[in-house]
This record gives sequence, structure tokens and C-alpha cells, in this order.
Amino acid sequence: MVILIISLAAMPISQCSATSREVTVSGSSTVMPLAEAAAEIFNVQQNNYTVTVTAGGTGAGITGIAERKYSVAMASREITADERNRYGNLFQEFLIGLDGICLAVSENIYESGVKSLSREQVRKIYLGNITNWKEVGGPDRDIYVISREEGSGTRDNFNEEIFGSTDAETPGVDTVAMGSAEVKTAIAGSDKAIGYLGFNYLGSGVRAIAFNGIMPSYENIKLDLYELHRHLYFYTFGEPQPGARAFIDFVRSPKGQKIAAEEGFVPI
Repeated sequence: MVILIISLAAMPISQCSATSREVTVSGSSTVMPLAEAAAEIFNVQQNNYTVTVTAGGTGAGITGIAERKYSVAMASREITADERNRYGNLFQEFLIGLDGICLAVSENIYESGVKSLSREQVRKIYLGNITNWKEVGGPDRDIYVISREEGSGTRDNFNEEIFGSTDAETPGVDTVAMGSAEVKTAIAGSDKAIGYLGFNYLGSGVRAIAFNGIMPSYENIKLDLYELHRHLYFYTFGEPQPGARAFIDFVRSPKGQKIAAEEGFVPI
């Protein structure tokens, strides 16, 4: 009996200890490659905490920390006034990297001469007022327009920059993609597509084009010359718990920022 009582009494302590070791990170699919790469190294180099990372979108991540589902939210935009009004002013913000929202087109559209678009041209394409590539110097081919899903920080930033509102309607859109990786796949699989995606997702199968005459390069993003640049964040709701604080500090450290650069982001 004595042994049973001691065992039961010990259970809550053990469970609490296990829970306090877990750091759950969720949110922006743009930030996810950095968080995953950093978590892999962080989990190996110390034994106090275990970090797990899942995607779901910036909005879902922010809601998740406010509802105490996650320790840390990944975000590709700042907290909005609506989110602060809904959940309170307890959000803590941590800058972890710089990024560019890159306009990208299918390989043969680029090779056909579409290597730069103005803000007004992009606006008209997403509104459905420009529907053929020949209207912007390309081939006589319909434009296949790709956007991001509602709740995406990338989408919010893009709409704010192009239309002046995160809630802008974009009737010219043909496909809504769930994440930058899906945007890249859709562009690479088409011969007439345009979409927008994070700087670190550029590569084989898609070609970045200039926006208002400026290419999305490392230097142009770092110097704020590329207008579609943005900051990437971790957020916590209230002061971060010790495990979350340790992981955030690691990502912001020189070693963490080296990982950011290796993953295609621009360090802070």
C-alpha cells in the first residue's frame, strides 16, 4: 500500500516534467524549413528540451499559441490589430530572419521575355484585368495565376503590398496553393503560370522575375531595396517558457543565423 501511494504521488511530478521538456512550434510554412533545421541541431546538442515543428499557416500558429496549444508560433508577418483585440496584448515578438516574397513564372514564360513586372501589372493580373502573357511582353498564352490560402502570412503581405489591404479580392486567381512548396510545384508543372513564394523556395523549375525593376537577391532584400521584402518572426503568448526561450535564443544566435542562411533566408 505504501508503495502504491508513493507511486501515485510521483505520477503528476513525472508528467509535469515530461511536458515541460516539450517545445511545440507551429505556423508559417515559409518559416518552417528554418525552424525544422534549427530544431534538428538544437535537439542533438542539448538534452533538456525537445522541439517539434509543424506547419499550418501564420494565422493558425498565432491562434494556437493564444489558445495554449503551442509554445511558439512561426509567422511571416506581424501580429495584426484584430489578433491583439481578439486575444489580448500578451504577444511577445522575436525577429529571426529576413525574406522576400518572390514573383516567379514558368521557365518558358521567362525565356519568352517576361523578366520584370510592375506593381500595376501584377495588380491587374491578380484582378483578372490582364489575362494573356502577350499583354506584358510574353507569348500569346493565357496566364495561369496562383495565389496562397487564406490565413497565409505570405498572402497577407502580398495583398497588402500590391492592393493596400490584406482582405483584397483577387478574382484573377486560378489556383490557391497551400504553402510555398505547392506554389513552386504548380509553377514548375505549367508552361504559363505566375505565383509568389518565399525567397528560399526559388530553384529548379521556376524563374524569379524583377518587381518594379528590382530582382529579389540576397543583397537587395538585406538592404530593403526589393519592395516585397519582409521580416520573419517567432511569437509567444506571454513570456516564453524556459524551453521555448532556449530555442528562440538558439535560432537568433550566430549559429542559428548561419542555419538561416544555409536554408536560403537572409540573416538578421
